[in-house]
Amino acid sequence: MFSSVIMKLILAVLVLVLVVETQAQWHQYPGQAIGGAKDMFRAYRDMREANWKNSDKYFHTRRNYDAASRGPGGKWAAEVISNAREALQGLGDSGRGKVDSEADQDANRWERNGGDPNRYRPKGLPNKY
Repeated sequence: MFSSVIMKLILAVLVLVLVVETQAQWHQYPGQAIGGAKDMFRAYRDMREANWKNSDKYFHTRRNYDAASRGPGGKWAAEVISNAREALQGLGDSGRGKVDSEADQDANRWERNGGDPNRYRPKGLPNKY
């Protein structure tokens, strides 16, 4: 009886250690998500300020890249914000807006998975961006 309790306790401790080790960075997730949301807002602000022709995909990718670079929390924030933006943009849209939204989402996924934002950078866009 005593040995089965000890064995269960040892097994519980091992499982706990494994869970904690795999989720060792859990406490950083909220900060990463907040930082990622700030990255998304900053890139949106830069896009509006630049007002550069054919730069939409570049700014989509840059903001997703910056946010995802923060870690899992930033990647999550980028995905939630991007999906919400595209969903709102696509409401009631059945033509070119839907196709554009799908292309935006492809660019978003490219960056969240570590792709280079410069793939979509338009010629002549100032280095500030």
